[in-house]
Amino acid sequence: MSLTGPGVSKYPKLFASSEIRGLEIANRAVVSPLTRASASDDGIVTEQMARYYGSYARGGWGLVMTEGVYIDLKYSQGYAYQPGIATEEQQESWRKVVDAVHAEGTPIFMQIFHCGAINQGNNWAEGSIAPSVVTPKGKQIPRYRGSGDVFQTPRQITRDEMAEVIESYAQAARRAIDVGFDGVEVHGANGYLPDEFLTDYTNLRDDEYGGPIENRIRFHCEVMQAVRAAVPNNPVGVRISQTKVNDFEHAWAGGNDDAKVVFSSLAKTGIDFIDCSSHLGLAPIFGTAHSLSGLAREYSGLPVMANGKLSEPEDAEAALTQGEGDFVAIGKSALADYNWPKKIAANEPRVPFNPGMIMPYATLDCCEAYWEANPSGFPAEKIEARDVTEGA
Repeated sequence: MSLTGPGVSKYPKLFASSEIRGLEIANRAVVSPLTRASASDDGIVTEQMARYYGSYARGGWGLVMTEGVYIDLKYSQGYAYQPGIATEEQQESWRKVVDAVHAEGTPIFMQIFHCGAINQGNNWAEGSIAPSVVTPKGKQIPRYRGSGDVFQTPRQITRDEMAEVIESYAQAARRAIDVGFDGVEVHGANGYLPDEFLTDYTNLRDDEYGGPIENRIRFHCEVMQAVRAAVPNNPVGVRISQTKVNDFEHAWAGGNDDAKVVFSSLAKTGIDFIDCSSHLGLAPIFGTAHSLSGLAREYSGLPVMANGKLSEPEDAEAALTQGEGDFVAIGKSALADYNWPKKIAANEPRVPFNPGMIMPYATLDCCEAYWEANPSGFPAEKIEARDVTEGA
C-alpha cells in the first residue's frame, strides 16, 4: 500500500520502499510479532485473528509479522491458545489470515517458535526441554495466563530431540510458505529455546553446544541452515535479543565481542535479515557507538529490523537515517493503533498504548473489551482505531 500525506515527505526514510530477497515492501514500518494467544485450544486460527491481521494491512504497514507460532505437537507450545503450524489443519487455518493481508497488497511473514523451558501452557505434552536442567528465572507471566510463582524445571534435550526440533522448524517453514506466507522468521530471542542455548547461565553443556559463544550460537545456526534449505526462494530471518520475557536485565557477558560472533555467524547461514529486539532502542551499548540493531547491521551485513522505543516517527526516522536499522519493527504502538503508518503519513494523532489493552490477558478479546469499556475520553479521530480493533 502506497501512502500519501505531509508525513511522507517529513519522514522520507520511514516511507521509502525497500525489499528483502526480492520481495517488495512499500515502507519500512513492520508490525512486530505480538503474542495474542487467541487461537482455539488446539492451535487453530480464528476469524477474529484474520480480521486482526487484516487491520494492519489496511493500516498501511509495509510488512506484517505474526505472533510466535509453535512448530510441533511435542514441547514447542508455550502458551495456552497459542496458534500452531504443526498439522495440516493448523496450516490451512492460516489461509484466511494470509488472504486478508494480501487483499491489501501487503506481505506477511510467519514467526515460528519453540518455547523451550518457558512453558506455561502446552496442549500436547507434559514438561519442557532445554539445553540444560536449569529452572528459568522469574515468575510465570500472568498476561499470558501463567500461574504459579516459578516455571517448571526442564529436562535436558537429547541429541536426537535436537535433530527432531531442527527438522520441525524446517517443516513449519515449508508449511508457512505453502499456505501463502511470503517469508519466515525464527524466534531466536527472549529466553525461548534457541536463546537458551545462546545464554551462558541456561546453557551449562560441556559438548560442542556449550561453553564459548562460538559453541552456544551453534544451535541457532543449525536451525537457520535447515530453514534456509527448506524454503530456498523466500525471505528467512531470525529474531535476536539479549533480554528475555523472564529476565529483562540480561546482557551478553562478552559484550561487543559476543555481538560480533553472534551476528557474523548467523550471516554465514545464508539468511536474509535479522530482527533485533531491545528495550534500549537506539541507545549505544557495549561501549560502542551502536545499538544492538546497529551492531547486527555492522557485523552481519544483512538488512536489520530495529525494535524498541521507536514508536515516535522521529525516533523511527533517526534509526533509519543513522544506520541503526533498515526497517523499524513496532510493538506496543502497533497494538494500540493499527493505523500507525497511515496516521503518521497524514499527520494525524495516534492512539497511545495503555496497559489496559493487555489486561488481564494479552488477547484479542481483552483488547476489544478495553475499547468497549473506554469509548469516551478519546478524541473523535481515535475512535476509528477502536472500530478496527473490533474488526469492523
